[in-house]
Amino acid sequence: MLLASAVVVWEWLNEHGRWRPYSPAVSHHIEAAVRAGPRAGGSVVLGQVDRRLAPYIIDLHSMNQFRQDTGTLRPVRRNYYDPASAPGKGVVWEWENDHGSWTPYDMDVGITIQHAFEKQRPWIDLSPIGFGYVIDFGTMGQINRQTQRQRRVRRRLDLVYPLVTGAAGRAASWPAAPGAAAAAGPRAPPCSCPQCVLVRSVKAAAPPAPAARRSAAPPAALKGPPPGPGATPPDSAGAGRGPGKPAPSSQAIRRQASSAAAGAAPAACPASPPGPNGKAGRVALATLNRTSLQRLALAQSRVLIASGVPTVPVKNLSGSSPVNPALAGITGILMSAAGLPVCLTRPPKLVLHPPPVSKSEIKSIPGVSNTSRKTTKKQAKKGKTPEEVLKKYLQKVRHPPDEDCTICMERLTAPSGYKGPQPTVKPDLVGKLSRCGHVYHVYCLVAMYNNGNKDGSLQCPTCKTIYGVKTGTQPPGKMEYHVIPHSLPGHPDCRTIRIIYSIPPGIQGPEHPNPGKSFSARGFPRHCYLPDSEKGRKVLKLLLVAWDRRLIFAIGTSSTTGESDTVIWNEVHHKTEFGSNLTGHGYPDANYLDNVLAELAAQGISEDSAAQEKD
Repeated sequence: MLLASAVVVWEWLNEHGRWRPYSPAVSHHIEAAVRAGPRAGGSVVLGQVDRRLAPYIIDLHSMNQFRQDTGTLRPVRRNYYDPASAPGKGVVWEWENDHGSWTPYDMDVGITIQHAFEKQRPWIDLSPIGFGYVIDFGTMGQINRQTQRQRRVRRRLDLVYPLVTGAAGRAASWPAAPGAAAAAGPRAPPCSCPQCVLVRSVKAAAPPAPAARRSAAPPAALKGPPPGPGATPPDSAGAGRGPGKPAPSSQAIRRQASSAAAGAAPAACPASPPGPNGKAGRVALATLNRTSLQRLALAQSRVLIASGVPTVPVKNLSGSSPVNPALAGITGILMSAAGLPVCLTRPPKLVLHPPPVSKSEIKSIPGVSNTSRKTTKKQAKKGKTPEEVLKKYLQKVRHPPDEDCTICMERLTAPSGYKGPQPTVKPDLVGKLSRCGHVYHVYCLVAMYNNGNKDGSLQCPTCKTIYGVKTGTQPPGKMEYHVIPHSLPGHPDCRTIRIIYSIPPGIQGPEHPNPGKSFSARGFPRHCYLPDSEKGRKVLKLLLVAWDRRLIFAIGTSSTTGESDTVIWNEVHHKTEFGSNLTGHGYPDANYLDNVLAELAAQGISEDSAAQEKD
């Protein structure tokens, strides 16, 4: 698509083919490096503008994003949108995730929501663009069409994304223009910072790059005005060094690099063209092979250790995969180029599972019958219409209050605004829920019930009070539980309850988002852990109730991978790390048992529920 004027949004590709946008400030930061051309060094450290992105570095030569602590490599792209759309106005639409933080929608989804908002529509159905949700602008909520679960959404004003003019395709590459290096002016003296000295010493021993690669000319890219406020262009001279920390002398660094280069002969290495401040740019890394990168990274590590610089863990170079050393070396070099202290060290170890346990060491749990449970297909509630079910929970309201029905957003004194399949009740009938007292059109409540699980229960859309026994749509599977003779971190005085969930892939039923379509089941069997304490056993008993009610898992879209039609956790958090807590799903966690009890209570599961199930 060719545009005379457009806003640039930098995006990264997740493993399921969805392009996720960087924030406006990060896009300005990347765009500034693109426009600076080779003088910027070809790498962008995202942590300079957003601390949450500290592990990430973008290599503009390959258009890839590196994650320094895992070595993960992802494509990035420079995409273009209409200046009159949401990114051109600085509007960001976000939804609240399970951790209470805000996640931006994909750019195309955000643009669709903003367009409906500007048209002053009361709501927008996202199903036509592949998302089974409705956005209600009256309550600023996102409603799952299948489960009726609501999440908060918000419209936030941010920086306008960078504006460009001219003609360009949907993807652009770096540098900004062919011959930019030649146009930058005469070469300056070589940079004497530690990173450039190390690079030159290794390149002196590295074989020259093939002529064909050296002569390749990159395509031209758009030109535009300087980035807006909030963007932080990378300093081509390594401005990341903090005040009061002078760089080691070039002679000392050369001595360190010389020993690491294993007898490399001294040779002149041309530096990059000078930046806007007249200082020499950093040495390009495109011609370094894997061996040279390893040698450079290790030499750099020795220098940093000798100088007492604090270290940041980077994937170590002893792995067996041939790409890991290169990624670790490149990452360490690029972080150093930005003035960030780097040392190649071993990262903390992830401990997902306990030591091996023999069958004779596995014990049943005192006070809990059996050692496994199975779930089968949904047991249908027969003989009651939606109107008959709701009649148990509602009181008629003869004189409705002059306020909105929070389902259809019409006044309660007017007929319901619901436009779907027509229930058999009158659209102007109003009812009050008996326990919480919230008032709705009965017409709207019937429609909400018909769009849900139809299990004889109802959940107030305002306060989440549950009427009846709530059940879910968990697919068939097996839950095993037993005690193993090991202790969890933070619980040294008791053994451990291990729960093993097993759910196979299958075909979705009528209660699922896409009936008749297959669903995947990633990561099964899933192992989870509880302390074998009094409170831990209480949590287990309630989890058994949740399992029987099919509330532990659901079928939907994974918030981690973006994959749709897959088995996902359903709002009851589990601990899947046995001996560490690197992902936040392990121990020690002093508040976990209380938190999961609160989550179960929100699903209508309490100690009374466990007693009822036993009866």
